[in-house]
Order: sequence, then structure tokens, then C-alpha cells
Amino acid sequence: MKKLLSLLLAGLLIAGCSSTPTNNENGGEATPGASTATVNVYTRDGSSGTREAFEGAIGLEELTQNAIEVSSNGDMATKVGNDTAGIGYVSLSTDFEANNIKALSFEGVVPTVETVLDGTYTMQRPFAFVTRSAGDFGSDEKEQLVAAFIDFLQNSTEGMAIVESAHGIVDITKGTPWAELAKNHPIVTQDNSAITVVTAGSTSVSKTLQAALEAFQPMAGNFQISMNQTGSGDGYKRVLGEEKDGANAADIGFASRNFKTEEDITTAMATGVYCIDAVVAVVNKTNELTNVTKQNLFDIFSGTVTSFTDVK
Repeated sequence: MKKLLSLLLAGLLIAGCSSTPTNNENGGEATPGASTATVNVYTRDGSSGTREAFEGAIGLEELTQNAIEVSSNGDMATKVGNDTAGIGYVSLSTDFEANNIKALSFEGVVPTVETVLDGTYTMQRPFAFVTRSAGDFGSDEKEQLVAAFIDFLQNSTEGMAIVESAHGIVDITKGTPWAELAKNHPIVTQDNSAITVVTAGSTSVSKTLQAALEAFQPMAGNFQISMNQTGSGDGYKRVLGEEKDGANAADIGFASRNFKTEEDITTAMATGVYCIDAVVAVVNKTNELTNVTKQNLFDIFSGTVTSFTDVK
């Protein structure tokens, strides 16, 4: 009898140890060993400049139908960070450690400020802006204040340093001290607390944009800030396009890509690029993958490769 009980207990222990944890395909709680399970592909919505830059970089024309769509750069980081079988893409300005994700090298090059500036990391894109047309800001004071902020953001040493501290990529040696530029913007010397500057567009610019706005606020009469970042496709629409006079109207629109030919920005008071960013493929930090090629990402995001073990 004792021998029979021992055999039964041994069988139960073996059965318990041989069970394999299953992966949550909807981005749920991370599971050990999920890097060998079916890959969960995460993507941004169709209006995202990050998605456009990523798909363009890898030559992707048809995304796998199994891709899980997320709403923003932050949502992407959170979802992939919670899924050991997940893969997605985010801005280099993302806090990787806080989101439990790991940045992957692309074609053997680590994504850093240095490799983006020297061009060796090729999956990069601009953070672009466009304003309303001159005379269409509701007041001369707001128009002057927006012009001052753009000058601070794009050209001042202080503004560029703030963007850089928020992980935007700039060549700070090209900056001019704000004390010199401010002479062209007397609006900043008055009380502007009754003015609200509204921004819209790309979610990827949020971190650098918020840092710059909050730094400029006390330097320019304590104006109010309203950020409504929902995607690059809305940047143009809400300052010069079909939504410019609607409930979502904004003063400055942002895109994490170049503005398209059909987005006519020629009437803007100001437009340009204030920093460069890199698009980075990311996985859960427990994943053993460290480098991907253009072909790897094409195969994964098109659905040809469905397991990390098949990434060569």
C-alpha cells in the first residue's frame, strides 16, 4: 500500500511540473517563458505618425490581422510591458525602465542620441509643428505669445536643453540664449494669465512638449496650457484643417512625422521641426531578444513569423 501511495504522489508531482503556462494574447499579466509562445503584435492606430514612420522604415504594406491596436505611445509601452510575448514600437523618449520594456537594436545599432544624430540608427523621424494662420488666433496677444513659444522651443539654448532633458534629440550648439531672442517678443514681459495656449496632435511629442511649455510658462507671463494630444493626424486638422474652428480647435499642431502633401501648411504663421526622435522596437524586458533586422520586423508585423524562436 505504501509503495502504491508513493507512486501516485510521484505521478502527481510530475504532472504538476510539466504544465506549461499559457500566454495572454490580449496583453494581460506577464507569464514566465512566454518568449517561446505566439508573438503578440501591438500597433498604433492609423492616424499615428509613429506607426507611419515604423511601417515605412521596414517596408510594411499589410499589417497582420492579429495585431492589437493601442491608443497612444504610453498605452503601447504599458501593454508591451505587461506581456512577455508582446512586441511593439515606441518613441525613444519613452521611459523604458518604468514601463518594463526593453529597446531593441536595429540592424545591429543601439538606439541612442549619438547614433540618431550621426545617422547610423536609421529608424528616426522628426517632431514637427504647425500653427494657425496669422490673424487667426482670436487675439493679437495670443498670436504673439505662440510666436514667442515657438522661438523658445525651436531656437533658444534653454528650450533646446529642456527638450533634450526630456529625451528629444537636438544639436544644442545651434541654440541662441533666450535673453537675446526674448527682445523680439515683448509680449513675454506682461501678465498673460488670461491666455490659454492649446496644442494638439502627436502623442509621442507629449513629454518634450509638456516640459518646454511648463518651463516657458513662468518666463512668459504665466499663460495657461491645454494639451490635447491624440495623434499626428489631428495636428494639422485642428489648426489649419477641417477641425480648426470646431470644439477641438488648437493653436499649435504637432506631428511625429513630416506633414503630408495633402496637409497644406503654407498658410501657417510658423512651421518647422524642433527635434528628432527615433522609433524603437520594444519587447518585455524579460525577453531574450536584443537585436532585430528590417526583415525580422517585416516578418513579425506581417504575420509571417509568429514565434520569437523563429527570429533569426
